[in-house]
Amino acid sequence: MAALRGPRALLWRWWPNPLRRRSDRLEAWTVLATWLLVLLAGMVAGLAAAESVERTLARERVEWRPVPALLTERAPGTRAAGAERVWAKVRWTAPDGSAHEGQTRVDPGSAAGTPVTVWTDPDGLLVTRPATEAQAGLRAAMIGILIGVSASAVPFAGGRMVRGRLERRRMDQWDMEWERVGPQWGWKTG
Repeated sequence: MAALRGPRALLWRWWPNPLRRRSDRLEAWTVLATWLLVLLAGMVAGLAAAESVERTLARERVEWRPVPALLTERAPGTRAAGAERVWAKVRWTAPDGSAHEGQTRVDPGSAAGTPVTVWTDPDGLLVTRPATEAQAGLRAAMIGILIGVSASAVPFAGGRMVRGRLERRRMDQWDMEWERVGPQWGWKTG
């Protein structure tokens, strides 16, 4: 068992050996190419996705603005310690002067006419509060990792398919050789 330990055991396909078949060399190159493609595809796709998410969230932080709004009706529920915010209708004026209505989350039991702050896009439509720089960095990193792992699965699966095909071909060759050599042994027990 000691012979299989160490760095040489990892590179056994690359050793010069008279028993090494052409399929062994092809498999060694396939494994190397597969892992290089897995790393390259994962890194490129992950970094590109993270950059795209980061850029989009930075643009949202620049373009989205807080706007004062007023509740148009009393918010459902009653004020209680730890009560969750509820949906209520609000009205606000967009930067171009047009009036808009929509729903946002407010404290339960808020009276009609209560001022609240809503976030709008450049067109004056309701949006969520933009992500902070820290939140954007975390989102970009998580999405980059997810996309990177997903993208690296494609060359990994392709490499596994090629290796499986090589293995089937090698087994078929061994079967043909065994059919040719096996009967020559002639020694039987029984």
